[in-house]
This record gives sequence, structure tokens and C-alpha cells, in this order.
Amino acid sequence: MRYLLSSCVVLAVAAIAHCSASGQDTSGQGSLNQVKSRMAAGMPTRIVCFGDSITGVYYHSGSQRAWCDMLGIALRKAYPRAKLEMINAGISGHTTVQALARINKDVVDRKPHLVVVKFGMNDVARGPVEPFKTNTALIVKRCRDSGAAVVLCTPNSVFDNAARPNAKLAMFSQAVRAVARDLDVPLVDLFEHWQKLRKNNEIAWSLMMSDAIHPNMNGHRRIAESVASRISKKTIAELSLADVQPPQDALRHTFQRLSQQQPVHIIAMKPYDRDFPLALRQHFPKAELKVTLWSTKNLSVDAYAEWAKRIRSLKPDLVVVAVPAVSRSNGTDAYIRNYEWVLNHSFAFSGRPWDVLPILPSTEDGMSFENHEYQSIASQIVRGKDVVSFRAGKHVLADWIGQQKRAWEQRRTP
Repeated sequence: MRYLLSSCVVLAVAAIAHCSASGQDTSGQGSLNQVKSRMAAGMPTRIVCFGDSITGVYYHSGSQRAWCDMLGIALRKAYPRAKLEMINAGISGHTTVQALARINKDVVDRKPHLVVVKFGMNDVARGPVEPFKTNTALIVKRCRDSGAAVVLCTPNSVFDNAARPNAKLAMFSQAVRAVARDLDVPLVDLFEHWQKLRKNNEIAWSLMMSDAIHPNMNGHRRIAESVASRISKKTIAELSLADVQPPQDALRHTFQRLSQQQPVHIIAMKPYDRDFPLALRQHFPKAELKVTLWSTKNLSVDAYAEWAKRIRSLKPDLVVVAVPAVSRSNGTDAYIRNYEWVLNHSFAFSGRPWDVLPILPSTEDGMSFENHEYQSIASQIVRGKDVVSFRAGKHVLADWIGQQKRAWEQRRTP
């Protein structure tokens, strides 16, 4: 069986070589240079990002954008005239087997100029490395046969877990490197890059992660910067996405319902179970509001994360997350992990059918952290969900809601 699988890789390579001999450009760098020329010249350029849940748009990165969107922003920094169509073809749970089954519909039929491929996180949990290597080579061939250039990515590193240990991910990353080398495909070695980041600063690395395996938007920005750097040959610093703000639509769903005189279900931690309805009624006096208290009685971040598991079943319209400044946690690692899950459970699995508003505690108004490091960490975790936040003590809540409402009304005006 191993011999047959290896033979498949050889056949895939031979097929690509045949296309090259027949006049079709299959040179990885040559095809990529054509894409770069299109972007530099301002010609319409279609890019498909092909992968699993780490490519798709899910709650880990805030359910509205992912690294595909961030890549478009980074490439426009590198090529200011670029006219890009970014297509996200990431589906949760998919392996390279399912990728090949849907590649015509999700990739080839879109007629891309470039395909960025990032699989492996599910393959590593379900089978040996050789079929993954074979399938990766076939994905490259199918994309190139359609006329697209290809960039390959290794998986990101993870918190070690039984299903996806880093040692096994390292093997699968080596398989991607081998395919990239054998087929002359440009490579973005995320696994190596992330392992170096982790070695240099474990906390900074963990703040790129939504859970054991999935990056949050902090990690998605890093993926996009790395891919854009490989394509453009500019440095990650030159393409930094640190200044990219979340979508400015914090209360879009809530305002839409209230403007149509529909009831709004709010889930909120204290004191916002009281304060938010009062502030909303200053702008919508006839608002019909139902409030569910998200208990923070015992001031434990892990308890907030446990309570949050019920949020999706409660079908809210607005979730107000206000982890108290004096919340307890069993160390920095536990604080990060549990705060991530407080937010993860606050979002729908995918899409944004309701609003999520994190309220960051402040040292103003007499509030203080048991560990002042947590204030910065909380801000970075919230930033990792690509969502507008409100900082307690900085604004009057009703005034802030008014600002958000005026901005929402302006966006609605033709």
C-alpha cells in the first residue's frame, strides 16, 4: 500500500511535467509572478483560499472574517492598485479527501488566478501521512490544470492534544514541504513560523489561539501577513495588519430589530443586565426588551465560560460580555483559555445572527485587576474576535450607543 501511494505522488508529478512539456506554464514561481504582475497592474485578480475550519469563517475569528479577508487587505498594501476578489473556500472538518471531492465546484469553477491551499489539521487526526501527501499533490495538479498558480501552507502549530499532537503535525508539515519542493510550489511554512513564535514568547503565541487548534483573528492576521509576505517578497513588518480595525457594526442586528419594532433578547452580565436596557431605551423609548442575566456571582472566569455554553440555545439578539476586573483565575494560561471560551460561546458557530459586545473593564472608577497584566490580555483576546468593544469608564454608555446608532443609520442611507 505504501508503494502504491508513493507511486501516486510520482504519477502526479509526471502529469504536471507533461503539462509543462506541452507548453502549459506549471512553474510555481513563474505562475505566481504572473499573478503578481496582474495585481501590480490593477487587473482583476481572483484568489481562492482553500482549506478547512482554520480557513473558513467561524466563531474562532468572530464569525465575519478570516485570514482570507485579511490576506486581501495585506496584498492591497503590497499592491495598492490591486483589484482583488477574495473567495473563502474553507469548510469545517474537511480533509484533503473532501477537498478533492469539492475542488471543481469550490475552486476550479471559480476560475481563480491563484489558489492558497491550507489543509492538514483534520488529515492528521484521521489517517497516515502518505495519503495526505498524495492528495496535496493532486490538489496542486488540479489547480494548475485549471490555469491557476498555487501557494501551499503547512498547518499552524497547536496546543498539544491527543488527536493532533505537534509531533504528528510536524510530519504532515514535512509532507507539504516535500510536495512544494517536488512540484516547485511556493511554500508558506506556518508550522515552523508558529513554533518559533511560541519558543520566543509563549503568552504572545497563545493569544493567537482561540482553542487548542484554531487561531483567533490575531492568528488569522499573522497567517495573512505570512502568505502576503511570501507572495510579494515584502516583510511581515511592511505588511502589518495591526492597524486593521474590526467591522464597525457592533449593534447592527439589535438596531435592525428595534427599528422594525421587534423584541430584542439581551443576555448580559451585571451591571449591564440593568444598564444596557436603560441606555437603549434612551434611543428607542418603546423598545420591547427581554433580559437574561449571565451570572458572575462567584467571579471565576472558568465559571463564566461554563455558563456561556447555554448561550446559543437561548437564541439571543445581543450578548453583552462584561467579565469583571476582579475575576479570579488559576494563572495567566487559565485566564486566557477561559476568557477565549467566554467569547467563543457568545458567538454563533458561523455567521453573525446576533450581536456580541465585549465590555472591557477599566482601572478607572476604582476598578483594578488582581493582576494588572490581565487588562492588556483581555484587550488582546477581545481583539482576537474581530469585534467592536466598549471600555467601561471611558464613555457614557447611552452616548456610545447613540454614536453607534448614528453610524448605523449613515450606513443604511443610499
